[in-house]
Amino acid sequence: MSTLQEYKCPCCGGALEFNSSIQKMKCPFCDTEFEMEILEEYDAQLENEQASDMNWDTSAGQEWAEGETAGLKTYVCKSCGGEIIGDDTTAATSCPYCDNPIVLMGQFSGELKPDYVIPFKQDKKAAVEGLKKHYEGKILLPKVFKDQNHIEEVKGVYVPFWLFDADATASIRYKATKERRWSDDKYNYVETKYYSVKRGGNIGFNTVPVDGSSKMPDDLMESVEPYNFSDAVPFQTAYLAGYLADKYDVSEADSINRANERITYSTEEEFKKTVTGYDSVTTEHTYINLENAQAKYALYPVWMLNTKWNDKKYTFAMNGQTGKMVGDLPCDNKKYWLLTFIIMIALAIVVFGLSFIIELFSNPIVIAIISIAGAFITTGIMRGQLKSVNFQSGATEYIRKDSMKLTEKKDLYMYRKVNRTEKPKNDN
Repeated sequence: MSTLQEYKCPCCGGALEFNSSIQKMKCPFCDTEFEMEILEEYDAQLENEQASDMNWDTSAGQEWAEGETAGLKTYVCKSCGGEIIGDDTTAATSCPYCDNPIVLMGQFSGELKPDYVIPFKQDKKAAVEGLKKHYEGKILLPKVFKDQNHIEEVKGVYVPFWLFDADATASIRYKATKERRWSDDKYNYVETKYYSVKRGGNIGFNTVPVDGSSKMPDDLMESVEPYNFSDAVPFQTAYLAGYLADKYDVSEADSINRANERITYSTEEEFKKTVTGYDSVTTEHTYINLENAQAKYALYPVWMLNTKWNDKKYTFAMNGQTGKMVGDLPCDNKKYWLLTFIIMIALAIVVFGLSFIIELFSNPIVIAIISIAGAFITTGIMRGQLKSVNFQSGATEYIRKDSMKLTEKKDLYMYRKVNRTEKPKNDN
């Protein structure tokens, strides 16, 4: 006994029915109509879609050779529990995470030896100057914050990173739309056509970094990227002299999900660039299969600063290779509201003056809305300049050059919707 195939509406998900009067499939819930041939082709696409297969060869790091750790000592912070490594000449110091004193615990014993290290290129003086420069141009930064900062308390730390390499084969389905607008004497119309767009191909990634320390804020470490792996050298303990080194406590296996997230996002975005001619494009389904997926364990150089102001801790980080400085800054709320008010008044005067020239903004309510919105947008941009710490959406900087190859390109028209709105009546 054969079973009747049930088609789901691509628009709302309801069960479609065949409408004999129009000889098409029609959704009884949203009234969208579909050609049978289009639905069959769309269903065939869905049946062939698979879940991503993103598996990795988890064999990064090396075993320490006998005697190689003789000059290394382990230090622990009694305040935050941070555990770091220094050489046997390291004097009393403070924790790079919370700035509290740390104490010597004894001879170093670690899990894995790093495969690579990027040596510090920026010195402490550059870190201090970088922080001062970080303050520049921040109109809403409290002046007293700059005056009270102990910017000499800068520490160089080698941070553990897992670096992921992979060749990705991708098949991605997007929903795309095209809009057309027109009017008649009574109504405004918007016609939206919907398409199912498929792209497939290959793309490669090299050294996508994931922070291997739970004490180091992940968003801070992603904000100081990118690093240039061409400066990396095989690890030697001599590079630790004069610096601190964090011990990894997030395993390679526990870092894979973050690597997959960044690789998936960048793969979707890179293939989306080939979807052109539409007014909107959104990702609906992604399949990624990884080949040659393996990781390396490396130490990357970071200058750290922790400071307190008004009983709140502020953490800054500078990329010890490139000099990129990041760290969120406080906002002078009094100055924020004062500037908002001044800009609001200035905009109101300007818009009011223009209303006499072009006769568009004669309504006081319209003038007020424009002035208030413009003022908050302007000071909002100023406030946004104080925030420089964010998670990275993807891993675009780590896409292997010329690795993207498009092997599948298909655009399938699905259905159309027309939205009609009545024109406002003319009071005249």
